[in-house]
Amino acid sequence: MADERLIVALDFHTFDDVKKLVNELGDTVNFYKVGMELFYSVGAGVVEWLKAQDKKIFLDLKLHDIPNTVAGGLCSLMNLGANILNVHAAGGFTMMKTAADALRNEANLRGVERPKLIAITVLTSINQAEWCGALKISDQVVDFAKQAQAAGLDGVVASPQEAKLIREACGENFLIVTPGIRPAGADINDQQRISTPSAALQNGATHLVIGRPIRAASNPREAAEKILAEINGV
Repeated sequence: MADERLIVALDFHTFDDVKKLVNELGDTVNFYKVGMELFYSVGAGVVEWLKAQDKKIFLDLKLHDIPNTVAGGLCSLMNLGANILNVHAAGGFTMMKTAADALRNEANLRGVERPKLIAITVLTSINQAEWCGALKISDQVVDFAKQAQAAGLDGVVASPQEAKLIREACGENFLIVTPGIRPAGADINDQQRISTPSAALQNGATHLVIGRPIRAASNPREAAEKILAEINGV
């Protein structure tokens, strides 16, 4: 059985590319991220197709609006059967709580399993130099995580650098989904975002979102297997 701590990012804009990679990875990978690029290009059909392949989905659409609008949007997205949905913590405590409560109530009414709901903390593309918040980034990330937990969310999306601080602040039963994971030797210039799978897990991450190192590999299945071998060693 595939290790569901690994989520492969389907950062494509065509259905053909998605099918090619998912079929190539086969039973090696069971969890996929569908983000804005793909969802806005091909629509909900990609989620339905992944479900038909018995895959799990993190639908990464980052909802951010007034509380009732976000709550209604999440309840609509729940129809697709994704396993994880997300919102922006910057929308505030009331927005997050309204969203979490609505999703829970809607799932109960329908008699279906509620998808996990997590919050984006601070985008990993933002560095301290361009950050304009009153707190430094790491402090703001932890504050967002604590707000999300208090609002009834299941976890957050945060960089590997803040995972340890979040784990200390929010305890063990809290999801920490970490993008920006790059296995050793990966070609990337942004040093701030480099974190190996094992380091991220040791820092407290529960799920690792990995895209290009698998997607762009000459042999994606082999690349995924190498990453899984490292994950399984933690």
